Amino acid sequence: MGASTGLHGAGELLSRITQRQATIGVIGLGYVGLPLVRGLWRADFSVVGCDIDSDKVDALDAGKSYIRHFPDAGVQAMSDSDRFSATGDFSILRQVDVMLICVPTPLTRYREPDLSYVIATTESILPYLRAGQLIVLESTIYPGATKEVVQPILEGSGLEVGRDIFLAFSPEREDPGNPNFETATIPKVVGADDVASRVLAQELYGSFITKVVPVSSAATAEAVKLSENIFRSVNIALVNELKLVFERMGINVWEVIDAAKTKPFGYMPFYPGPGLGGHCVPIDPFYLTWKAREYSITTRFIELAGEINTAMPSYVVERLAFALDDRLGKGLKGARILIAGIAYKKNVDDMRESPALVIMEMLQARKADVAYFDPFIPVIGHTREHNQYAGMRSVNFDKATIEGFDAVLICTDHDEVDYQSLVNWSGVVVDTRNATRAVSGSLDRIVRA
Repeated sequence: MGASTGLHGAGELLSRITQRQATIGVIGLGYVGLPLVRGLWRADFSVVGCDIDSDKVDALDAGKSYIRHFPDAGVQAMSDSDRFSATGDFSILRQVDVMLICVPTPLTRYREPDLSYVIATTESILPYLRAGQLIVLESTIYPGATKEVVQPILEGSGLEVGRDIFLAFSPEREDPGNPNFETATIPKVVGADDVASRVLAQELYGSFITKVVPVSSAATAEAVKLSENIFRSVNIALVNELKLVFERMGINVWEVIDAAKTKPFGYMPFYPGPGLGGHCVPIDPFYLTWKAREYSITTRFIELAGEINTAMPSYVVERLAFALDDRLGKGLKGARILIAGIAYKKNVDDMRESPALVIMEMLQARKADVAYFDPFIPVIGHTREHNQYAGMRSVNFDKATIEGFDAVLICTDHDEVDYQSLVNWSGVVVDTRNATRAVSGSLDRIVRA
């Protein structure tokens, strides 16, 4: 390839990737980066993991995982080998052939893209760039950002993208806690603005992922990621709105969904909840909304979905207030409320953008006494917007503890929780996830929200 295109280093790098001789650097060792490391390591690559969080580096060096669904055994196997190392010293990147950037891309308080982590990371690797390297961004960004933001920083090194170094975008597609999929089995979209970069990235991911889907440009790949999560956001907003309508009509929205999804065509089930959580669906749509303004386009559908989803915590709090008044004859002020589940989704230990934290804040603003139970999160760590809860501990799950609360609000439906006992021990249970669907007896204590 190098000879036919005249691009310095591309042919050599392609050969190193094909023969598993390339060294891969993964920058950012969170829920996206760590599974990538494992996938590459399993494919016989030498992998270097870089992260500014020394706790993560120390854990990996000790063969320990800090992600619940990612087993210690997998980390131990990597740390025992001579093909993996973790470090906070980015100078190690001089030795790598490929850099995969997997850092957060949150929103600012004004719902505008915050690319500070991407920019800082790109700037931090500049001293270690050399001709013949491939850089792939996996962090979610708006269409055009790879070319408009990342490429100019890289070319500030004096190396030209597409000639001296190579640049691609490949959006992460992780689904933490889903036992049916892992990094290697989820099709991987790859886009780049020159052929050499796209072919290199395609070869790299194809070496450990079952299917690679190449697209014509980095912007197209960026748009793919946003489209996927906008689709989810809009449909979740729709079903959340249906929940409000059907609740007024005395219709169980969960029963409606279960019946509707028996149709083998033309329907895909989405489920209501207390709001949106996670690092993708609540955030990514607004990257496109922001970028669309540059083209004088108002993304009304996306913004409406955002309004509906962000209003759900308020609705849940009002339903809880109604349940307390209706069942116990008391208000929120002074009431002892237990939040059951604070992870953003079931069976994971991830709290990013969790609506449970918003609900906790709302309840405390109304003078309720709030605690939580979550078997996946024994202690709340530091969060971007709700750091007041850092260090707060999960209460015990036992009869004496649960009976001490006036009401339980189920925000996350972890499978391992005994919901029958939870209802038996509670005066009122407000269920936002249909977690109590199999509970028998004491049904008068359950209020769906």
